[in-house]
Amino acid sequence: MQDIHEKAKSIKLVIFDVDGVLTDGSLFIGDDGQEYKAFNSRDGHGMKMLQKNGVTIAIITGRTSQVVKHRMSDLGIKHVYQGQLDKMIAFKHLCEELEIKSEHIAYVGDDVVDLPVMIQVGLAIAVQDAHSAIKNHAHWTTPSKGGCGAARDICEMIMQAQGTWEDELASYTK
Repeated sequence: MQDIHEKAKSIKLVIFDVDGVLTDGSLFIGDDGQEYKAFNSRDGHGMKMLQKNGVTIAIITGRTSQVVKHRMSDLGIKHVYQGQLDKMIAFKHLCEELEIKSEHIAYVGDDVVDLPVMIQVGLAIAVQDAHSAIKNHAHWTTPSKGGCGAARDICEMIMQAQGTWEDELASYTK
């Protein structure tokens, strides 16, 4: 864990995939074609805390849905790339736009489409129920499954490594 904390200390940007990472991977599609997804509220709060403590969050997802747009807007996440069949394009755009080097980026994935970006970043993270190829390329695997607290695990781990967790926690007990 010490090695992971060392990598996490320098993280300035965390990029999350959506399906299988911020959700459990289930897709609910109504007769009208409307797509529904379930997000974990504790994951969302962890993402808000991480942003409050100076780490930028971005989303790169292969699918496109209004529910992702709405959820990310609620969380104050401005960098949302949907419909990215080639996630490297969005990744390179983010690096240029934010003027950030890959070693200061963490990427969270669950399936093989995430590998091209994962192998570029300073901290590659797999959710607990990720595909084995993702786990094999990850620096760290979360204790929780995708959509079930994995994002919160990541946010808290990064805040702990960067020394902001205790103050953040104390802000709720005053």
